Amino acid sequence: MTRELLINKWLDNALNPEEFKAFQQLEDYEDLVKLDQSIKRFKAPEYNADQALEKTLQHLHSLKTKEYNWLKPFMRIAAILVIAFGLYFYIAGLDTNYQTEVAQQIKTVLPDDSQITLNSASTLSFNKRSWHKNRLVNLEGEAFFKVSKGSKFNVVTSAGIVSVLGTEFNVKQRENYFEVYCFEGSVGVETIDDTQVLKPGESFQIIDGIIQKINNETTQLPSWLSKESSFDDVPVYLVFEELTRQYNVFINSDQIEKTLLFNGTFTHTNLELALKSITIPLNLTYKIDNKQITILRD
Repeated sequence: MTRELLINKWLDNALNPEEFKAFQQLEDYEDLVKLDQSIKRFKAPEYNADQALEKTLQHLHSLKTKEYNWLKPFMRIAAILVIAFGLYFYIAGLDTNYQTEVAQQIKTVLPDDSQITLNSASTLSFNKRSWHKNRLVNLEGEAFFKVSKGSKFNVVTSAGIVSVLGTEFNVKQRENYFEVYCFEGSVGVETIDDTQVLKPGESFQIIDGIIQKINNETTQLPSWLSKESSFDDVPVYLVFEELTRQYNVFINSDQIEKTLLFNGTFTHTNLELALKSITIPLNLTYKIDNKQITILRD
């Protein structure tokens, strides 16, 4: 065993009996022991840091420093390296997180050049350190994905897992609403109750626990990328929930039946126009009081 390794294990109190005998045979064994005892006798309470440092340095110089002069810088460098590597692996092990506020969208690029656009009031996270072994993102909310070809790419939500190799698709996971829409390639969707493979133009929905698969080949991209939200026979209370995410308003729709379905779009750029787009086809009215909106029966 090398001299350095023996000293390191001695400092860590990790020498076995045979190694300790070898350590005792070192030429500077007595000096190292004296140094260790000197450090142990050093007491922290009520001391002057500068005086203590000076005293310690003088004591070290009084010993046979030629034999162990390397020890202090070696230990200092080792300590710095331990801290640096510890911080690196700690930081590298953390997830990268993205979060959007109400009425906000952001775009980001993943380590494999896959592109993601995150819709309002949504969060997305992934781990850079394990990315090339496991392409996996966690999603709460809605996002559009353009995935680079490669190993399996998984989008994990509370409602199900979406798996692809390389394609374009949209995932929306809100309370009581889960939807996956395939725009290019093929997309696998796995939930507790069902497994589906979607082709371009197909979507898979779970709304209030009801599963349905829809074919709509005319759609090229998610409407929300163009500042609109589109719905096909979706309960209107879910439509109003999306409206609150885009306009940061509070909507009281308690007077409206939850089974009432909405089929249409609303804009993200004009609140009055958005409200009319929803209420007029359903014979509803609304009243605005600052950011409080009440939906009424006509």
